[in-house]
Amino acid sequence: MAETNRELADFLRRARSQIDPSRAGLPPDGRVRRVPGLRREEVARLAGVSTDYYARLEQGRRITPSPAVIAAIGRALGLDAAGRAHLEDLVGLTTAPARRRARDVQRVRPGLYQLLDALDGEPALILGRRTDVLAANRMAKALFADFDALPPARRNYARWMFLDEEARSLFVDWQDQARAAVENLRFEAGRDPDDRATADLVAELREQSREFDQWWEQHRVHQRTHGSKRLRHPLVGELTVEYETLTLPGDPDTTLFIYTTEAGSPSRRAMNLLASWTASGPGTDSRHQSHRPGSAADR
Repeated sequence: MAETNRELADFLRRARSQIDPSRAGLPPDGRVRRVPGLRREEVARLAGVSTDYYARLEQGRRITPSPAVIAAIGRALGLDAAGRAHLEDLVGLTTAPARRRARDVQRVRPGLYQLLDALDGEPALILGRRTDVLAANRMAKALFADFDALPPARRNYARWMFLDEEARSLFVDWQDQARAAVENLRFEAGRDPDDRATADLVAELREQSREFDQWWEQHRVHQRTHGSKRLRHPLVGELTVEYETLTLPGDPDTTLFIYTTEAGSPSRRAMNLLASWTASGPGTDSRHQSHRPGSAADR
């Protein structure tokens, strides 16, 4: 069975196991359920396809469902937008040009460095594929980590989250943030399952982090668009930041993360204090995060 088909089979089985039959609108049938979630025939009935067809799909057979069938299965499994997109990727509905483009070298254009510097009062990061950190402004380096100081091949948000002890101590809600990083990386991996750099990163993290390996096995997907993070910063103490993500026009594999705090809140005062303490420190120009040959962005 091809790797993509194994991924599809695993995703469908795990999604099916998480559905409460009563919430799916299925009446009790008197049979004892030996495993949690829906049976295959129940998913097929809810999706309006034959049990044999769904069974072959869940077994990873080489069949290509229509978009309408995939949409129906997504509804039957209660998938959110990220889950439906992941399912489409796994069955091959994503176009080949998009996957080829995903392997192009990523570079940050000069105007984006200027934008990061213009956002100097608020932390801002630019992430690329597989959560590679492509650029960061002064406040992002002060709030999270100076990724410039890391070896080029290690400038990756997920790797930093799981393998850097400072990341574990920085986030009050580390488990929530780390799990979200796994689910986002799962989503990214589904977009281009043949990408060697992503596979190498996943293999490294599964080997070195028990939590990553456990959460990766759950095959949940998530696409970060907004949210909050609770931090315990070594300089300014506890604060909560809200983030919004912006996908850049012309480069759907590059995302700008902007972190803000509520006006008048203790978190805003902590952020202002951090800004004043680091105003004249080193690394105040986001252009220092350049993409030299061999950097994470060039893999």
